[in-house]
Formats: sequence, structure tokens, C-alpha cells
Amino acid sequence: MNVGYARTSTTEQKAGLAAQLRDLTAHSCEKVFQEEVSSVDTDRRLQLEAALDFLREGDVLVVTKLDRLARSVKHLLDITERLAAKGAALRIIGMGIDTGTPNGRLMLTLLGGIAQFEREIMLERQREGIAKAKAEGKYKGRKPTDAGKAADLRRLIAEEGLSPTEAAKRVGMGRATAYRLIKEGA
Repeated sequence: MNVGYARTSTTEQKAGLAAQLRDLTAHSCEKVFQEEVSSVDTDRRLQLEAALDFLREGDVLVVTKLDRLARSVKHLLDITERLAAKGAALRIIGMGIDTGTPNGRLMLTLLGGIAQFEREIMLERQREGIAKAKAEGKYKGRKPTDAGKAADLRRLIAEEGLSPTEAAKRVGMGRATAYRLIKEGA
């Protein structure tokens, strides 16, 4: 059985998810697991776990692209080991790779390493660009929370008995910011 897995990082990527689902259907996937979650949130990738648990001997996990499945070479190798232990294989449509063959396993490992290398280089360039912009005074980071908003937040919680979440909505700040300010005693 071909079992598909589709993932997008955000809910705004509806077209990307639709394209993945179309391609998985075109590749005879009888069952498809899908989710909208960042690849780094491994503990929240419940549908990937469900897909891996669902697979049986002889099944093939099908994904459209490598980056939809794994966040690093180690993660990729962990997934392929789990598949091999079940007697299942991995097929990556966009790369023409099938781990049911020795050549497919070799190519997957090589390309996974290259993909991780590219990501690390991109992040390094990004850090360098931010450091340069900071040195030139062009990058100042996120605008600090308005002190007046913090005072209003405290007042709404103390005097009106609102929850931090509701108080944050009223003053126009994020929930996480409100809890951080409360924790810091602002």
C-alpha cells in the first residue's frame, strides 16, 4: 500500500498543501496523513507519527519533497530506520528516490546531507546579515512593548479581575508577551 504524508509549516500555505495532496493522489496513495506544523516541532507532528505507526511490511511512505518529511539528516535516518524495521520503504516523488533499492538508500543519505548543509549555510548567512545590519544601526530588533500597555495590563488583571489572555487582547498585545510581563513582575 502507498501511504502519503503531506505537511506545511503554516496554515497560510494552503496551496502548497493542496499541491502535495494532488501529487500523492496521482502516485496511488490509498491513505494520506496531513498536517500543518513546523518541522522543528517534532513533538507536535502527530500525523507523521500516525503514518509511521500505520505502515506495515511491504508498504511505501510517499512524500513529495524531502523537506516535508525530515528536519535533519539524523531525523531522516531515524525515519528510514523505523521504516526498514517494519519492512516498509520511502519514496520521495520530487527526487525520484525509492529506499526499496540500495541505490535509493545511498542517494537519500547523500541528498539529505546536502540539504542539511544548505540550510546551515543559509542560517549562517542570515546571522551574518543581521550582525552587519546591527553594526550599521539598521537593525534594531523587535520594538519593545509599550510601558503604558504593561501598566494597563496589570490594572485590568488586578482591578477588573480579567485573565491575562483577556487583558492582553484588550490592551493589544500578544498572550505570550502578557505572561512574560507578569512573570517578570512588570
